Amino acid sequence: MTANPDQVLIFDTTLRDGEQSPGCSMTAPEKLRVARALAELGVDVIEAGFPAASRGDFESVQTVAREVAGPIVCALARCNFEDIEVAARALAPAQKQRLHVFLATSAIHRQYKLNMAQEEILRLAAAGVARARELCADVEFSPEDASRTELEFLAQVVEVAIAAGASTVNIPDTVGYTVPDEFAELFRYLRKNVRGIEGVRLSVHCHDDLGMAVANSLTAVVAGARQIECTINGIGERAGNCSLEEVVMALKTRAAFFNVSTGIHTNRLYPTSRLISSITGMPIPRNKAVVGENAFAHESGIHQHGMLKNPSTYEILKPEDVGLSRSHLVLGKHSGRHAFRERVQALGFELDELEFNRVFEEFKELADKKKELFDGDIEALVLRAEGTAGGPWLLTELTTQARSGAEAHAQVRLTHSDGRQVDKSASGDGPVDAAFKAIEAATGIAVTLRKFEVHAVSEGEDAQGEARVYVEYNRRTYRGASVSTNIVESGTRAFLEVINRIELAQSGVRSREQRAAAAATPA
Repeated sequence: MTANPDQVLIFDTTLRDGEQSPGCSMTAPEKLRVARALAELGVDVIEAGFPAASRGDFESVQTVAREVAGPIVCALARCNFEDIEVAARALAPAQKQRLHVFLATSAIHRQYKLNMAQEEILRLAAAGVARARELCADVEFSPEDASRTELEFLAQVVEVAIAAGASTVNIPDTVGYTVPDEFAELFRYLRKNVRGIEGVRLSVHCHDDLGMAVANSLTAVVAGARQIECTINGIGERAGNCSLEEVVMALKTRAAFFNVSTGIHTNRLYPTSRLISSITGMPIPRNKAVVGENAFAHESGIHQHGMLKNPSTYEILKPEDVGLSRSHLVLGKHSGRHAFRERVQALGFELDELEFNRVFEEFKELADKKKELFDGDIEALVLRAEGTAGGPWLLTELTTQARSGAEAHAQVRLTHSDGRQVDKSASGDGPVDAAFKAIEAATGIAVTLRKFEVHAVSEGEDAQGEARVYVEYNRRTYRGASVSTNIVESGTRAFLEVINRIELAQSGVRSREQRAAAAATPA
C-alpha cells in the first residue's frame, strides 16, 4: 500500500448513490447542506454526483466542488470520453478532485445491458481510465457487478485499469448478492493474481439486498480493502447501501480486532443522520443500529438492573460517542438564550448568530404552546430552520371545520412572492383533505397524493407532530415535511412545501429552456 495501511478511508456516496433511492432526491441547496455536514463529519471522499446524468447534477457537483473544502470531491462517470470530460469540468473548482469511472463486467451485464464481449470491456476500461488520468491525478475504477463476475476475467479488468493509471480500484457488490466468506475469497484472489495491485488502494462498495452490506464491507477490510463506500443511514437504491454510521462504529468498537482506524468524528454521526432523514424524508427506524431511537433504550428489568450497576453490561457503545445526548434537561418558556444555545450545541448543531436568533424566536413561540420542550422539539426547530425553502407560496391563514359524519371544510389564504394573495375554500373527507384541495385550487397545481404520515417528535400529549407528504406530479415524486403542535396545520404546510418544490422545479426548467433559446438565437 502507498498510504498508511492502518487507515481506512470513508468514501461517502449519499449525494450520488444515496440520492438514487426512490423519494430521496435533493435540491441543489440541500445537497450543499449535506456536503458541508459530511465535511464536518470528517469523511475522506464525497461522491457529489453523476454530472453527465443531467444539467442539475452537473451544477450540484460543481457547487460542492467550489464551496466545500476538506474532503476529496469525487464525480462519477461511465467509461466514455464524453462522460469523463463532463465530470472533469464539474470538478474543476475543487481543491482535491477524484474522477470515478465504472464499467459493468459480469456476464449477465455484458450480455443484456452492454451487448459486449470481454475484449471490448477490456479495451473500454483501459481507454476510459487513461482519459480520466489525463484530466485528473486521482482516478478510481469500478468494475460494476464485480461480485458476479468470473474471477479470472475480473482480475484481467482490474489489471488493465491499474496499468492505465487507476490509483483506487473499487470492488462493488452492486446487487447485494455476495456473502462474507465468498467476498473475502474474491479479494484474496485479486491480491494474488493481479499485477500491480500492491500499488493501489482497494475499495469496497456493498448493497444491502440480503442485509449483509455492513458485514461484507467489514470482511473486505479484513481481506485488504482500505476504503469503504457507504451512505448516511444506509440509504440507496433498493434496500440501500452499507450504512456509514454502522460500519464506522463497528471499526471503532472492535478496533482491537480490525486494527484499523478512520478519520470520522463519531460524535457528529447522530446529528448528521437526523439531517439526512429530515432532508430526504426517510425516517430512521426505531431499531436502527447506532442512531435509532431504541439503540440505547432498555426496557427489560434484568437489563435495567445491569445498566444501573455498570452500563457496559448491556451497552457496547456510549451514546455520547455518536453524538446522542442523554440529558433530561427540559426547557420551557422561561428558559433563556444561554440555556437554549447550550442545548442546541449539546445536540450537535452549530448555528450562526442569524440562524440562532431565528430558531430562538421560534422556540419562544413554541414554548407558549407547550409546557415543556424536549430534545426532539429542539431538533425539529433547528432542522426546519435550516431547511426552510421560503416560498414562493406562503400560508398566511388556515381555517378548518369538521364534524363527525359530515364533510370537512377548509379555507386558505396564500401569498405569493410576486405579491399575489389568493383565498380559496374546499371540502373533503376530513380537514387535511379539504386543506390540500384548497391549496390545489389556489395554486393551480393538482397532484396525486401517494402517502401522508404523521408521527410525534417528542413526548407528551402536547407533542409536536411531524407530517410528511409524498405526491406524484408529471411522473416525478416530490415530498414535503413540516412540524407543528397542530396536526392539520403541520400537514397543510408539508403539502404546501411540495407545491413550492414543484413550482420551483418548473421555474428551473423554464429558465434553462430560455437560456438555451437565447444561446441559439443569432446575435
